[in-house]
Order: sequence, then C-alpha cells, then structure tokens
Amino acid sequence: MSVRKYYRHQTVDGIKVGRLNAGINTNFIVYRVGDTLIDTGPSNQWRYIKPFVEKAPVNQVLLTHHHEDHSGNAARIAKLCNLTPKAPELAYEKLAKGYKTPVVQKVVWGSPIPVETQSLKDVETFSDGTLVVPVHTPGHAKDLTCFHIPERGWLFSGDLYIAKSLKYLRSDEDLPQLMSSIQKVLRLDFETVFCPHAGIIEDGKEALKSKLQNLITMCQKAQALEKEGRSIEEITQQVLGEEDMMSKISRYNISKGNLIEGALKVQFK
Repeated sequence: MSVRKYYRHQTVDGIKVGRLNAGINTNFIVYRVGDTLIDTGPSNQWRYIKPFVEKAPVNQVLLTHHHEDHSGNAARIAKLCNLTPKAPELAYEKLAKGYKTPVVQKVVWGSPIPVETQSLKDVETFSDGTLVVPVHTPGHAKDLTCFHIPERGWLFSGDLYIAKSLKYLRSDEDLPQLMSSIQKVLRLDFETVFCPHAGIIEDGKEALKSKLQNLITMCQKAQALEKEGRSIEEITQQVLGEEDMMSKISRYNISKGNLIEGALKVQFK
C-alpha cells in the first residue's frame, strides 16, 4: 500500500504517497485547496494520486519547482483536467523538455514527464478569490518558489523546509542561498507551513526559525574546525558523522560532505 496518510486542515486536503517508507524524503504530500492542486507528486505514484485528483474538479495546478517529485504528474493532470499548470518561469525549459535524473531518484520518484506550463503571475488566486503570492526562494533549486497565503497565515513551502536539521545536501544546492531564502520567508506573516515531505506544521514559522538556527550553528562549527586546519573529510566526520548509505547509493550527489562544503561558504557579518 503506497498511500501513507490523508490530511485535512481547515480547507486544505492532502494525500501522502510513497514507494518506500524509509523516511520523510521518500514520501510526498500533494495538497489541494478547493479546485487548486499544489504540486503533483512523483510519476510512479500516479495510481494513488489519480483518485485524489478525480474526487472533485481541478481547475488549477501550481508547481513550486521542476523536481520530479513535485512535477511528475503535471502532464497527466493537465490532460485529465484540460488545463495548463502554472510554474516558475525558471522551470519552464526543464519541465517542457525533461531532464536527466540520478538513478536513485528514478527508483524513489520515477522519471519526469515533460509538460508545457505557463508562468506564475506576481499574484495568483484560489477559486474563492483568496490571494496566493509566489515567493522566489532559491537554494534548493534555482526555481524553487513558495506560495504565501497571507489571508490564512499559510505557507506552502515546497522544499524550503523538509526538516529542522539537514544531514545532507545535493551537489546542485546552494546553502548560502538557501539560508538567505529562509530569512526572506521569515519576514512574511504566516503560522502554518504545508511541507510536501514533513507534513502540516502548525508552528511552521518557529520551525523554520529553528532550521535556520541549526544551520547557522552547524556552519559556525564547520568554519571553526576549518580555521584549525581540518580537512573537509575531518570536518564532516566530526560535525555530521561518516558518510552513509544515502551518500554511497547516490554516488555522493546527496552527501554530508556537500553540506559541509556549503557551510564553509556561508559568510557571517
């Protein structure tokens, strides 16, 4: 059974799916507000997501970024519901043409399916007129965009949150930029975070503050060890522990060492 959980919070519904039940990053939550879907889940979970889509009309799809767990079913939903998904402009080319993904990501999520999208406007709306404000938050991905719902105190966070403490970083992620994006979002007025991996976090702003502080602490530890003349490998082992199976099976595309390398690039005033 790949449906892990159903969610209901105020007017938001969600379905958590996942091929593997081995941690939050192998699961994914598709959220729905009325006739709007926020992200579409991985392509290898379509048989479970399709009934969730079909239970009521869908007239709008908002994508936070191009990654295959977020956009994997966008083409199928576009055809099923006769619509064009909306996505960050920076995501257009990759979504339209497709892109190569590492083997481990194909196993967990499936392969991306090309889809035509239209660019997000400065302000979108739900069908009841509630304002949806896209907020560009690069770092995890160049196109990552959160959706702020100021009237409700909500933030659909894409992959900005995921967890309070990071253990790994992808080779294409930019940690200084990610931390800057968290600081940017913390200036907004919201309480509840809707994370597609960690779930619904009612004290979401405090959780994001904690994540930022944890990252700052880690960076400071790593930089102190670098000043002592320690190597990347030594700093990684002391701060995060030895590289484990995740690093090895991803061929170090996702690794602790990447996180430490990013930590050493963070500048403090």
